[in-house]
This record gives sequence, structure tokens and C-alpha cells, in this order.
Amino acid sequence: MKKTFLFLPILLLLVCPVISGQNCSSHPLGEYCEMTDNKPHDSAEVWDKLKQPVQFSWGSTDIRYHKLNVPKMNKQSFWQTKGWKGERVNAQAVIWTNKEIEAPTIRVSDLRSGSAIIPSSAVSLNFVRYVMTDELSKDGTTGCGHRPDPAQWDSSLVADILDILPLPVIEARSTRPVWMNVWIPQDARPGKYKGTLTLSGKNIPDMSLPFEILVLNRTLPAPSDWVFHLDLWQHPYSVARYYEVPLWSEAHFDAMRPIMKRLADAGQKIITTTIMHKPWNGQTYDHFDSMIFRMKKLDGNWEYDYTIFDKWVEFMMYEIGIDKQINCYTLIPWALSFDYYDQATNRIQFVEAKPGDDAYDDYWGSFLKDFAKHLRQKGWFDKTTITMDERGLEAMTAAIKVIRDAEPAFKISSAGYYHEEIQHELYELCLAYGHSFPEDVREERREAGKISTVYTCCSEPYPNTFTFSPPAEAAWIGWHTMAGDYDGYLRWAYNSWTKDPLRDTRFHTWAAGDCYLVYPGNRSSIRFERLIEGIQDFEKIRILKEEFQRKGNQSQLQKLNQIVSQFMPDNFSKEHTEKMIKEARVLLNSY
Repeated sequence: MKKTFLFLPILLLLVCPVISGQNCSSHPLGEYCEMTDNKPHDSAEVWDKLKQPVQFSWGSTDIRYHKLNVPKMNKQSFWQTKGWKGERVNAQAVIWTNKEIEAPTIRVSDLRSGSAIIPSSAVSLNFVRYVMTDELSKDGTTGCGHRPDPAQWDSSLVADILDILPLPVIEARSTRPVWMNVWIPQDARPGKYKGTLTLSGKNIPDMSLPFEILVLNRTLPAPSDWVFHLDLWQHPYSVARYYEVPLWSEAHFDAMRPIMKRLADAGQKIITTTIMHKPWNGQTYDHFDSMIFRMKKLDGNWEYDYTIFDKWVEFMMYEIGIDKQINCYTLIPWALSFDYYDQATNRIQFVEAKPGDDAYDDYWGSFLKDFAKHLRQKGWFDKTTITMDERGLEAMTAAIKVIRDAEPAFKISSAGYYHEEIQHELYELCLAYGHSFPEDVREERREAGKISTVYTCCSEPYPNTFTFSPPAEAAWIGWHTMAGDYDGYLRWAYNSWTKDPLRDTRFHTWAAGDCYLVYPGNRSSIRFERLIEGIQDFEKIRILKEEFQRKGNQSQLQKLNQIVSQFMPDNFSKEHTEKMIKEARVLLNSY
């Protein structure tokens, strides 16, 4: 049978090579220029020593290859891995050249195992693009803290974006990685599948790399059926600004659709909603606004409009398929100022009040009663939580009282630290990395159907998902979630894009990359794909543990538990992260 190939799509908008002066649009969806890397790099003399002008080899998904350096690697002409049916497996190939490659193209064949085929349409191919990053704090202990002057921080160009467009050229004396993702069909026949990855260009002969995937006789459920409780906060306002479309317009939803579908395909469970203006006091480049309009009428009564809230939830729930939970932020913002439209003055006014104040109780009590009624009418009440994050015990206790007085049946969720006094009130409690539940409390919560999760943010130097973080750290998080006996993982920013996110991931408050995991134009990242790997590993471990327990196979269960138990903070080592995951996956794929 004739061999078929998957080509990177040919689009009208091309990606320009690196250009000094940077005359590109500040909001590119197609054409854009990578920033110039001013760090020391290999000289022309080093590049010109290449035995062949163009090199093409399999590399490692654990490495961010430097753009202007000759990769320090032994050429690897063959790649192989194992995977379950329904699993996504990643590979990275590397091109390095001392001559310009014109119109480079990457294509992949169908994967064949006898008469069985995994079609090339199940494979995604992306040239890896470079973005500017920075570093941790000067003492290396955190990614938090203001950094208004980028010149004060060690910055460099790193590989992260998985681009959706072809490249017009690969520049002379440069390295360009290629990311390959194979989503093994759930109905694939077990066996050894072979395929070929091919590099072409107008001025070079075709260069091919064979690979092999051993599909095991085990099946990973579809992402919508994963148990892993993934909560990556969405930022619709950021999309509207970057795409330059009217907020909540048809064009806005069209722009968000592929981005949010990518999130659903990662197993996302939560819809992020905002029920007040600036719940985080504008901590991102684009602030969050309220999805609910409040008006205080002339007679002093309150009136609420849920039109935007409903449009957003319906879009995410019914079009995108993220439908397990609606998290509403927040009753305790970082700045205790609450907006409303005042009919008497025809102005936006603000209530300045803290939990426990009469004005606070009036503002929120009236709303919560009406909100509960609306949610029940929509059929969403049981899916909704009133959510706070990183707030102190006194404020939390007062806010919980307001919620319970207004509607005792409301679910409440919180991300932050463990407070014994209120944990029983919280349907979902997400603890900061390094903090743990008392064992009896964790089991009590699980038996009650409550959710207990873990999060990382700028505070953790590692493991993390900064653009300078080693890629294996993103996968390590999934293993830690299982080791810590959490139900899932929270990260505060899925797409809180910076001003120029396709070129510069630095931000004036947090370490580079802290604000987002995916890029405009529905571009994924090395970090995001590796995070999904860890989530898949969590699901595979869960399935195997349930099977071993059901069959009474204590020896295999103990063996699996023993290797999983290593993925705890005390055992984390940034030098050994890759090795830990590789060794653990050997066991995971041996069953």
C-alpha cells in the first residue's frame, strides 16, 4: 500500500526568521519574530566544524535545546517507546545546521504493525519556537517578587512554544527542535508500530528518522473520564485583549474555542468564573472583571444580571465539555473593595468592607440568595462552589458564615493552607505544595465525597512550570499528586498572557512563564505537554492499583506503591527528576 504522510499545514501566514529591530505586530497570531538572544553562544568556527552541514537526530523531551549552540548529543537515528491505547506519547527530534534550510517541512508516515495502522492523522508535528525567559529570585528560593526592570534579571532565549505554522527558513548556524505527539487510538490493536519522520527542504535532500511504538494491551480512558481533578484557571479577558475582539462577542468565543478545547483534552474539570471586579486586584496583565452585573436600585434593593456568567458557563459546559464544577471567585479578594452600579447616582460605586462588617454581609448576603436561586433554575447549583484562595482563618470563618446564612447548601472551596477549624466546611480544599492533610482527615474527606488537591504557584522554585524549568518537572507533578494521595492539581494560570506572550514570557511580578501554559493561536508548549504526561501517569497508576487491589495482587501493588512513594518533596532533586520519571515509567509500562 502507498505510504501516506502528514504535512505541517501550509497557511498564508508564515513565521518570520529572527530579525533585528523587531518590527513585528505586538499581537501576532500568525507571523511573528523570535527575540534576539544576546547570551554567549557557539561561534561560526564551532558551527563550521560540523561533518555534515545539516544534522537531524532524535533528541530528548527532557532538554530545551539552545538555539545558537551546537547540541551536545550523540546522533540517535532510532527512537522507541511504549504506550497504552488512548495515551499520548511525546518525542523530540533536533535539526541543527550551518547552512540555511529553505522552506523546511516535517512529515510523518502512517504507523504500521502488520495490517494494523495508526494513521498519520493521530500524530501532531510542531516546530519548537523560542521565547525569552528569566530566572528565580537572586537566592534561588522562589519565583515570586516584583521585577519591574528586566535588565536586572538574567534573561535568555529558551525552547517552549509548539508552533502551528511552517517556518520559511531554518537559519544558518542554528538549532531547531521538532516536537512529535502521537495520540494512540483507544481502539488500536496491541503491537509494535513502526513509522518514519522525514525532514525536507528546497535546498537539502530528504532526511528520515525511523521510530517504533509498542502499543500495550491496556487502555487509558478518554480525558473527560479521567479521575484526576485538574484545575487550570482560564482567563477569557486575556483572549479578548490579545485577539483584539469585543469582549463576549461571537468573535471572542470563536477565538477561545480551540484554546479551551485543548484544555478539555487535558482532562480539565473546572470552569473558572469571576463574580466580582478584580478578585486578584489586577495581578495579571489583563485584569479579571465580574461576569455578573450588580445594580442597587433607587429603593435600595439589589438587582442582578447573569447574562455573561450564563454565556461563559454554557460555552464551557456544553460546547467545550468541561462540566464537572463551576468555581466562583471570590468573596475575599486581595483588595477588599466591591463594585456595583448605583441607580441613584448613575455611577459605579464601591463598598469598602471586610468579612464580618455589616456592609460586607449586606453586599454578599443578598447576592448569594439570588445567585443560589438562579443556579437552581439553570440546574448548576450542585456543580457550583463559592471559592476563596490564600486567605486567613479569621476572614475565611466570617465569609463562610455569610455563605451559610444566605444558603446553607452552597458548596465552598478554598486554595491555601490547612485550617483544622474550617476544613469540614470545604467541599474542595487545595493545599500549597509541601503541605499535607492529616491522614485521618484525608480519608474522612474522601468518604464524604469531598475533593482534596494540591497546587503550585510562583512560590515553589521547583518542581514548577516556568519557561526556564526543566521539562521533566511538569511531569513530576502528576506523580507527586498520586504520591501525596491528592485528588488532583491546581495551577492558577492557563492563559493569563503577558503583553507579548509569543516572544517574551517575562512578567513584572512573577518568574517567566508563571502566568500561562499555552500560547495565542492555540499553540501548546513543552511544559503543557509534559504536564499532561504526568496526568496520564496518574491515571495509569490509579487503574493498575485498582486492578491489583481487586485481584488481591499485593506483591505488585506494594511494588508500585513503593516507587510512587518516592515522588514527595523530601525526595525531590532537580538533578534526578528525569531519571526518577524514566525509571518509574519502566515499571508502569511493564504490566
